[in-house]
This record gives sequence, structure tokens and C-alpha cells, in this order.
Amino acid sequence: MPHIQIQEFKEVDFPCSFDGIDFDFIASNINYPDEKLICATSENKTFLLQVKKSDTKDLLKSDKVTRVSPNFHIKNAINAYADMAGLEVLFSNLNQKELIHRQKESALKPISFFADSFPQAKEIWIEVGFGSGVHLLHQAEKNPDVLHIGIEIHKASVEQVLKQISIRELDNILLLDFDARLFLEFVPSNLVGRIFVHFPVPWDKKPHRRVISQAFISESLRCLKEDGTLELRSDSENYFAYSLQTFLDLNQSDFRVRKNQDIGIISKYETRWRKMEKNIYDITLTNHEISDAIKNDYNFSFASNYDADIEKLNGSTHRFENGFIHFERLYKMNTNDWLIRLSMGSFDKPEHLFVILKKDEAKYFPTNPIASKTNYQSHLKLKELLYG
Repeated sequence: MPHIQIQEFKEVDFPCSFDGIDFDFIASNINYPDEKLICATSENKTFLLQVKKSDTKDLLKSDKVTRVSPNFHIKNAINAYADMAGLEVLFSNLNQKELIHRQKESALKPISFFADSFPQAKEIWIEVGFGSGVHLLHQAEKNPDVLHIGIEIHKASVEQVLKQISIRELDNILLLDFDARLFLEFVPSNLVGRIFVHFPVPWDKKPHRRVISQAFISESLRCLKEDGTLELRSDSENYFAYSLQTFLDLNQSDFRVRKNQDIGIISKYETRWRKMEKNIYDITLTNHEISDAIKNDYNFSFASNYDADIEKLNGSTHRFENGFIHFERLYKMNTNDWLIRLSMGSFDKPEHLFVILKKDEAKYFPTNPIASKTNYQSHLKLKELLYG
């Protein structure tokens, strides 16, 4: 993760700008005064930098919840603040003013790009967890008339594939660094031709974190066009057995199981597993249903003039049918303004985000939650807690 170690953090006057980066505000954790958050905007990317203070040295790094890609936005913002505030840098893992591969950024889209107006194409394929990108890039080159959407939460993998897209001059790939389980909830019904889930993390000790689940399969079938396919590929015996049973538990299903099949492209990990004589399993589920259109026009706006005691809400959890909302951390921006870090939505796939709360304004930061039914129910619960 991009960061620098500094002798001592120094605060400047906000808002301010330096070296192409806008710094809007700073907020302090009310329970842990050694933590602060700084709002930064690089071009059209808005995110938070985190300050962690200690007795010997301080740390300036990217906040995990709002972290953006490509990384050069974060690196440039950290460098800009350090230069502007005159910080004494003890250690840095940043490249100075990293500006390379800017042309690759067009392939990486924020979640709002898909939520506001989902891209249309004659044929759309989605790959969940593309990792090194070998399969995604292969399919994009082999099928130039197909729009390929790759989803991956591992930032280094996103950076690697973005560079390859630029080098290979591919214009039929869109990338998203987001939770695929949430993403599928607002993909239009009956749109996608193929969904690939290749070598997902087995999560043997935390099976609730697995991508394949009844909910994920249901959403995938809704997104798939008639005769579209959901294709799982795994080297894990446990994951294969679990997934097979999950497919069998469907009321009605049409799927094919194959073992050690050659699909025309092999990643370095699959090469390694084959040398180890590990079996590779494929399960291909075919959709035969036409699904109803989804509702995603939820209103996530707030009223003004909240009347809740915000400090009393800090650390609290509020449950409702199918979901919850949890006030994780509370930050003071100034005398009357708050920055609240929340987790909300469904229990098995919560969303983490912030809310900026002022007397005359309240809004999610940096973007609204995903337009899902459960997130909207969480939003209504939050409004009830804030406004009564």
C-alpha cells in the first residue's frame, strides 16, 4: 500500500491545493486522536489519506475504504501533501510523481460508471477475480467484438492488467476494483453471455466469504441471457465439492462437470498445479430463463438539520430484516461537521463507506452505496436514526 513514514505530521490550512492535488478537509478520530483523515482529489478521483501518529514516527498512507486505482493518484497526493507541509520523510515506497501509463486509465471505471448507465454491447462477458489477467486478456484478444468486464479487488492485479491493456492496445475491456457480489446486483437482467469465475480463493476456514453461493448463482442467472453460462474453474477439491452441492441445491438447473480439460489458455498458477498433478475442475451452468427487469432507481439522498446525538451512535449496530448498519468510526471535521465511517447492507456482503454530516447538508462519501434493495433498506434505517 502506498505510504511514507515521517518524523512528525504537520497540519496545514484546509481547503488548499498543491501540485495539481486538491485537499478539501481534515478530520480527526474522536476515539483515537492519533488517527486523522485527509480528503484529496487527483483529477476526477476523490479519496482519503490516513494519518497514523506514534511516539517515534508518523505514517501517511492510503485509506483502505476509499482507495482508488491507478495508484499514481494516491502516490501523487501523498507526495504533494508532504512537499506542501514540509514533512521530513524517513521512508517512502512511492515513485516520485508517477505519471506513466496514463492512457491505460480509460479502461478502469468507478462503480458509478456502471451504476449510472450500464454499458451496452452486442455481447458482454464478465470475469470475476481476474488475478494476473491471463484469461481475461486472452479472451479480449480472441473475441474483439465482445465487451469484457473484469472485476478484481486486488489492486496490484488491477495495475498489472491496466498496463497490459495499454501495451496491447485493447479497447474492449473495462475493469472495476469492487466486490463482484455487489456488482451483479445492478447488472441489467438478461444481458450477459458468459460469467467466468476462475480459481477463486477457496476460503476453507471462512466459507461464508466464497464467491459461489446461492445468492451469487441467483444473481448470475438473472444477469445471463437465455443460454448464457456461469463457468467455474477450480483446483480445490473442497471448493469443487461445495460448489457442486450448491448447484445441485437449485430447484432446477442444467450444468456440466468436466475434469482436467484444456481451455486453450493456461495461467502460470495452473501450469504449476499441473506439474504438481493437481486436478482442475470445471462446472458450467446454463441459464434457460428470462428474468424480470431489476429496480435500481433508489433515492439515497438525505434531508438537512439532523437531530440525532451523533456521538451516542458511534460504535453502535442496528439490525433489520436481511441487513444492518454499523457506525464503525466517528471523525470530527470542525465544530459542527462530522465524517462517519459505516458498514451497511447485507450480513454476508456488507458495503463500507463514509457519510459527511453537516447541519445543512448530508451525503455519502465519496459516492452513494450500490443501488441494491438491502442497501436502500440500510439507507432508510440510517435516515431514521439521524432524523427520527
